[in-house]
Amino acid sequence: MKVLRTIILLSIAIILIHCSPPNHNDKSLATKESLLKTIEKFNTAFNTGDIKTLESMVTDNYLHTNSNSESIRKEDWFNYLHKRKKDIDSGILSVSSYNMDQTKVEIYNNTAIITARISVSSITSGKVKENQYRVTNIWVFQQGKWKRAGFHDGKIK
Repeated sequence: MKVLRTIILLSIAIILIHCSPPNHNDKSLATKESLLKTIEKFNTAFNTGDIKTLESMVTDNYLHTNSNSESIRKEDWFNYLHKRKKDIDSGILSVSSYNMDQTKVEIYNNTAIITARISVSSITSGKVKENQYRVTNIWVFQQGKWKRAGFHDGKIK
């Protein structure tokens, strides 16, 4: 089932890519810069556990897939975020660094596909963890702002 959902998500992304050609003019550059600032804000909110900000930055039908679980909807992902926030607040979880690089962006009208590498260093219950993930994000421009509609990751190390 997880594989099927991943295939469906990637199929949608491919269809969106072929629906309209990428726009590489000054307007698209400004759009790309705006999106990258939004992603930076999103990543900062995730890093610190700022749930209120994250709630305003995802679509109502948000779909989130991690390499170690089934795809989940917005409600389930926010249940996870609330638990994670408690762990941050209590000191069980401390995120030392959360960095996104190797970012590639393609914009197709009001939809964008972003790929990147996320490097995370954290301490959970005194144990240091360092991981890297290859991620794909789908962002849509709704009601005058960018919102994340989909996420998928695969662990690199």
